[in-house]
Amino acid sequence: MNKEEVLEATVAQLNNRIERLQAILQDTFEATANDSKSSAGDKHETATAMAQIEQEKLTHQINEFLQLKESISKINPAVKHTKIEPGSLVETNNGWYYLSIGLGAIKYKTTTVFCMNPLAPIAQLLKGKKAGDSFVFNGSSTSIISVC
Repeated sequence: MNKEEVLEATVAQLNNRIERLQAILQDTFEATANDSKSSAGDKHETATAMAQIEQEKLTHQINEFLQLKESISKINPAVKHTKIEPGSLVETNNGWYYLSIGLGAIKYKTTTVFCMNPLAPIAQLLKGKKAGDSFVFNGSSTSIISVC
């Protein structure tokens, strides 16, 4: 598997999520602006407050994804790893793991790759291991096939 391409797919997925959230945020701004032109009274004030809460929540989510984008930009995919550490792409008998950012499952071509924060519990179990090693997570044994 090509680590550079997995990184690109991860960044693309991240950008996609940011763009969707920004579109939703823009829609809430427009809806609030339209409501303020045509409504008055307690119902309007409640709706406006609810919209502001939603906007704050969306803004917070966007900022979290932007921080993830900054974190992943620090990963050099050209670095080849023999032991698992942040930036490693790991093939196991149970699937692929990318120790990068906590984004969850992404699709790379026809393969699912689990992008995880290097501080996640399973990433902590993987840290320092190499191809041929194994580990137990939630009672299930997993073998490491390759590390890159």
